[in-house]
Formats: sequence, structure tokens, C-alpha cells
Amino acid sequence: MRIILYTGKGGVGKTSISAATAVKLAREGKKVIIMSTDQAHSLGDSFGISLNGLSQTIAPNLDALEIDVVDENEKAWGNFRGFIKELLTSRAEGGIEAEELLVFPGLEELFALFKILEIYENNQYDVLIVDCAPTGETLSLLKFPELFGDVISKALPMKRKAAKIARPLVKTLAKIPMPEDDVFDDFERLMDKLERLQTLMLNKDIVSLRIVTTPEKVVISETKRNFTCLHLYNYNVDAIIVNKVYPEEALEGYFNKWVKLQKEGLNEIKESFREIPVFELQLHKQELKTIPILEKAGNLYGDINPIDVLAREEIYTINKENDTYKMIISLPFAVKSEMDLVQQNGEIQISLKNEKRCLTLPEYLKDKEIANAKMEQGTLIISFE
Repeated sequence: MRIILYTGKGGVGKTSISAATAVKLAREGKKVIIMSTDQAHSLGDSFGISLNGLSQTIAPNLDALEIDVVDENEKAWGNFRGFIKELLTSRAEGGIEAEELLVFPGLEELFALFKILEIYENNQYDVLIVDCAPTGETLSLLKFPELFGDVISKALPMKRKAAKIARPLVKTLAKIPMPEDDVFDDFERLMDKLERLQTLMLNKDIVSLRIVTTPEKVVISETKRNFTCLHLYNYNVDAIIVNKVYPEEALEGYFNKWVKLQKEGLNEIKESFREIPVFELQLHKQELKTIPILEKAGNLYGDINPIDVLAREEIYTINKENDTYKMIISLPFAVKSEMDLVQQNGEIQISLKNEKRCLTLPEYLKDKEIANAKMEQGTLIISFE
């Protein structure tokens, strides 16, 4: 099974490209499911139908769904949800809307990831197409497995033991509930699910991310930042899709100045992303809605099969030169002044603006110190001695 996620700045046409790709693959005989993780769903609008949290067949070989956050929330938390509700209402005298508070801020993205894992493990399709939320939300979604899984794995055993010892005393004196073992069991299942999810998302034979952009300078700049951050978390970006490319004949007269600007934008994209395929989709005369129009848009790939892994690159390699080890990390478009590097507890922590990634060092580097680090043409080179 293949999983292909489409991301990019809001308004670039991720939903249309995702839908067009799904229609193309379904028409070629692949069993396809397409889902949206964007809370402002528009996937159903692309097909001209109403979608919900349950998959439904919308064409031969093609199913679709839009994530229902409340429903996924209930399924994800199990007994922990009941405990939090009891905790929130234990000292309240009415008036608290516990159900609304239980949709924890930021976890909608995590629930969406769990749906991806569920579909993959059920193994009923050849391809899962994911129409992601705009760039910022997608980046948060993709780093949840590493960040949240690490917190749970370190804190859970200690919390379970402390709760068991303190439970009778706290219940008697403080009159508030303490978690029972079934709550911790749910957390352990959650941790296991996160580990499976992270393994899946980093499997470059299965999961690809494709960034949708347009030829405008502002959008290209965000595309580069998006690409760098996805590299930082070792996700495989295997294509760039340039949407809303105007035919030259449409830019005559009043829009004549856009001819030069658009060519500059397209050249910058092709030059910046030379290592991966770049596809272009011209602006259509009508909205990309309904299956017949989406089928035409799916021709943007030309002779390339969109189900294939179109490019692959590892985030880092480690080489040894004499007694010096060098970790070479690919961070295209990263700016040195916006970066920070820290080594502690057998890890290196790389900060890039508001994004942060911890890389666990192999055993043979854990007793060595960083001697120096430098950026060279989008590559971070760290020397250990």
C-alpha cells in the first residue's frame, strides 16, 4: 500500500491536486481512498458531494472521507477520556461543559494521523491519498509521533507507580479521582500506536509527501521553508507540484507584466528543487470540481505514474575520516543565523526557527563531543572528536 500526503500553503489547491490524483489512480484500476485532515474540509466540494467521518464510495475504485474530530477523539482516548471528564467535574457544581473541554487543543492533528495508521493496517486499498491542512498545521501533525511518544515513554512508568501509591490518600483527603490501571493501559496502547505510526511515516517505500505551490514569490518562499522542515524530520518529499500556472495567451494586455513574474517563479522552483520532479498544472477555464474535470487535471503527471516513489533522500549520513566522524545533514534552504545546535544526553538537538528536532546519536558517537559545525550549500556538517 502507498500513502501520499499533499501539503502546502493555504489556497494553493492541495485539495484539487489530491482529488485529481485519486481520480487518476482509481481510473487506472487502483483501489484508492482519499481523506482530508483539514478541519475546514473542502474535499466533498471538489467531488460535488457531501462527505463525513465514514468512508463512502464516490466512484468505481474510489472511496473518500473527511475526518470527524469529535468521533476520532472518543475512539483515541478510551478510559482516559472518562477519567479526565470525572476530574473536571468532581469539584464542579454544574455548568461546566466537560464534553467540549475534552477536545484537547492541538490533538486533532494526532487523531488524523491515527486514521492514516488505521487505514494502512486494515490493508483494504492500494493507495491512501491525504489532503493535508495548510503548512503550519501539517508540520505540527507530522512531528507528533516523535515528540508525544517520547514524553509518554519516559513519564508513563513513573506516573503509574506514583498513582498506585498515592491513590488512596489523594481520594480521601483531596476528594479528587486518581487514574486506575485501565487508564494507564490506554496510555500504553497509545504509546504503542504512536511507535507504529512513526515507523510507518518514516518508511520511504510507503509514505511520500508532495508540496503544492504556485509560481508567486511569497508562496515559493514558504514552500522552501516547508521543504526544509520536512527534511528536518526525515520525511520523504518526492515531488513539487506547481498549480495555477497561467497560459501565456491569458496574460496578454492588462496582465502582461505577469508573464515575466511567472517565468521567474517557475525558473526559481525548478532551480531550487533540481533533485526531485516538478510538475505543472495550468489554470483551468473552470473550477476543479466534479470527477470529469478532476480526471483531466490528473494528466499533470504526464507519463509518470503518481503511485511510484518519485524521489528518495536520507536526511543524514555519517562518515569517518581518520579519527574524526562527520555527520552530514541535508537541510536545503536553511539559514545559518536561524539555526542552533546543542549536544546533550547522547542526542543532538537542531533548532531551526520555531522547529526543533532531536537526533539520537549512534553508540560510537555518544562519548564524543562536537568539535565544530558548519553550513555549506544547504548541508549541515557536524564533526565529532
